[in-house]
Amino acid sequence: MSKEISLAEVKKHNKPNDLWVIIEDKVYDLTKFLKEHPGGEDSLKSVAGRDGTKEFIDVGHSQEARQIMKKFLIGNLAACDIKKKKSAVSATPTANADATDNANANASASYEPATPKQCCILH
Repeated sequence: MSKEISLAEVKKHNKPNDLWVIIEDKVYDLTKFLKEHPGGEDSLKSVAGRDGTKEFIDVGHSQEARQIMKKFLIGNLAACDIKKKKSAVSATPTANADATDNANANASASYEPATPKQCCILH
């Protein structure tokens, strides 16, 4: 079984001389790969100490790149952090919700709320 690594631990490794990255819930120590990375050092530095899955997928890495990554795998993201990440994604408002909120805000632009009541402690 692979070692579980917390997100808090990954966040500590965010420097060029100590660079960990999460990709698809797996943790990689890319410190020694930094100078070899075909996409340049900056692309790895920009995701140091955090989840770089989106950036990794957006670039469209090859199967060869995925094979090379296996050498740098040091563990899996802790299960509790995976759950938190999935919860955060599902809690993100959708475009329709944003549109509805904007419509409601515009419709009530002329509405003035009542003066808030003060707490009884202040009286």
